Amino acid sequence: MKSSTIPSVRVEPELRQAAENVLRDGETLSNFMEESLRAGIRHRKAQQEFITRGLASRDEARQTGEYFSAKAVFDELSGMLTSAEKNDVR
Repeated sequence: MKSSTIPSVRVEPELRQAAENVLRDGETLSNFMEESLRAGIRHRKAQQEFITRGLASRDEARQTGEYFSAKAVFDELSGMLTSAEKNDVR
């Protein structure tokens, strides 16, 4: 697949300097920008999937009339965490 360019982004000198200050050895500003864009895309996709699952769950609860209190959910999650901590072998 042929690569393409993304339009240049004008930023304040301080932002560019901040970005350059966090570059790893051998990393270019272009590499950093590409990885940042990829991370932003992954984050937005995960966010959208989370919202989609939440809306589906809401719709299912409305349809079935089955709801759970925050305390019940918290208690179950706490139990899962406790169990995971007990089984954590390092």
